[in-house]
Amino acid sequence: MRAVPRWALLSSAAAPVFLIGGWTLAASRQPGGFDQVGGTISALAALDAADRWIMTVGLLGLGLCHCLTAAGLRPLRPAGRLLLALGGVATLAVSAFPLPVQRGSSTAHGLSAAVAFGALALWPALSAHRRRVPAGAAGLSARRGTAAGALLLALVGWFVVELSSGGARIGLAERVAAGAEALCPLLVVLALSRSRRAAGGAPAPAPR
Repeated sequence: MRAVPRWALLSSAAAPVFLIGGWTLAASRQPGGFDQVGGTISALAALDAADRWIMTVGLLGLGLCHCLTAAGLRPLRPAGRLLLALGGVATLAVSAFPLPVQRGSSTAHGLSAAVAFGALALWPALSAHRRRVPAGAAGLSARRGTAAGALLLALVGWFVVELSSGGARIGLAERVAAGAEALCPLLVVLALSRSRRAAGGAPAPAPR
């Protein structure tokens, strides 16, 4: 039995494709170009953005992928999987509540983005097993989960500082944080699959 089903591997691999491909293609469609260092991802899906459907589809795909991946990460603790799913749902809400204009603001959009960034940063730490993961068991160690969560929180913190201070690298900070959060589920899925292959595929109960 696989540690993680194949469809969860596909959804976790598709997540960064939707996000990074979405912001790259959407930026290329903006008249006069788009500054991805200073411009936010949300600006590409704003109501006045050119071809806003591209980034909207990217966010929709990202949110759905996170929800599917959360359903497939059965070896992990339920709390972490629920947070990953919450991050996916909040990402769907981000696409459902676009900014009114590229440099505008929206309370619903801001709250959705805050929940998404927070949940997607914390889920690895809450997915980790408190006890040591036995050899051959599919799971995420507390040390790795905590380290991943701390790194993601640090990147989100950089984005928050840039956003609150009106920094010139808001777009860059957001892309680094969001990109890392989109890649994290894929790395976890690959790590779980690798640990199962290293154990020869022998089934072993996940630790509590």
